[in-house]
Amino acid sequence: MTTTDEPQPTSAAPEVAIHRGLNGVYFDRSGVSFIDGREGTLLYRGYSIHDLAERSTFEETAYLLLYGALPTRTQLAEFDAELRASRAIPEGVTAVIDAVRHAHPMEVLRTAISALGAFDPEVADNSAEATRRKGVRLTAQVATIVGTHQALRQGRAPTPPNPALSHAANFLAMVLGAPPSERAARLMDKDLILHAEHGSNASAFTARVVAGTDANLHAALTAAVGALSGPAHGGAAENVMRMAQEIEEPERAAEYVKRLRANREPVMGFGHRVYRAEDPRARHLREDVKALSLEMEEPKWYAILEAVVEAMRPYARLGVNVNVDFYAGVIYYLLGIPEDLFVPIFAVGRVPGWTVQVIEQQEHNILIRPLTAYNGPPPRPYLPLDARA
Repeated sequence: MTTTDEPQPTSAAPEVAIHRGLNGVYFDRSGVSFIDGREGTLLYRGYSIHDLAERSTFEETAYLLLYGALPTRTQLAEFDAELRASRAIPEGVTAVIDAVRHAHPMEVLRTAISALGAFDPEVADNSAEATRRKGVRLTAQVATIVGTHQALRQGRAPTPPNPALSHAANFLAMVLGAPPSERAARLMDKDLILHAEHGSNASAFTARVVAGTDANLHAALTAAVGALSGPAHGGAAENVMRMAQEIEEPERAAEYVKRLRANREPVMGFGHRVYRAEDPRARHLREDVKALSLEMEEPKWYAILEAVVEAMRPYARLGVNVNVDFYAGVIYYLLGIPEDLFVPIFAVGRVPGWTVQVIEQQEHNILIRPLTAYNGPPPRPYLPLDARA
């Protein structure tokens, strides 16, 4: 006798609608971000990404995501102080990073976040208040993990967090081993804002699935980093820079794109699972790439990107438009950041978004358990080993 209430296999597959990849399926409500893929609209808590990218700071945006409203001057100062005070990581976590320093930075980041859970006194407290406090600590600590790993694999002592610097400037200082320029710090700040939250993407959904089991925030973010490490989700910025290096000169872009399209291969930095119009985040990095390319006396990188955009223009009517990662990779490259850190930077910005997704899941928690329609063999008898052909 069966003890399950789930559908049992029959000789024929059930007649059900299959939404592969859960495409078009709404699994919950969220008050965090609004995305209109056809119009190219992105809002955080009701605020346009354009206003936030041009007028806000990462600290202010992180507060908005975590607490639901823009902070007052006093609230922002207190939040900023909390972030700066949370940057240090335990020596035990530094030892873990050192032990795996030769691994890919995303593997190191995933391992270090998991290790952090063993040192956080509130790791098992899944209340909204405790999860939010852990999210603040992780927002600060994830940046330190990436910076610490970069130093250790270069054979230098990690640069200690500098409480006099903003979140973005401190992160760059740890990665590069020296304080960044004001322009570089502002570019990184804007980049972190643009990556801070983006609805139920693969990594955020992964975090919610883990949180749905009543697992803690560190477990959820460890899984989210694992999902982000896949090239179909987080690897576009790294691949765009490789593409630009392969093209070498703007004049070669059209032929390069033509060859990829003829072979049905994707053009890196184009297309998005949600957006049919241009990714609204992309425009905020376009002019920055141009200005930085000129400042660094390497204008060809911007020229190559624009040549690729022009070559891809015929595909825009099909919904294949430039996305945020198209310009991000060249900015990182010009700032002197290694290519394998491009995806970890995505994670540095996304921690507040992942955290608030987990909080929303915990508020009205339900185990996320979709079904698959069975299309295997019908019921059949079990044959003893000697009776099998």
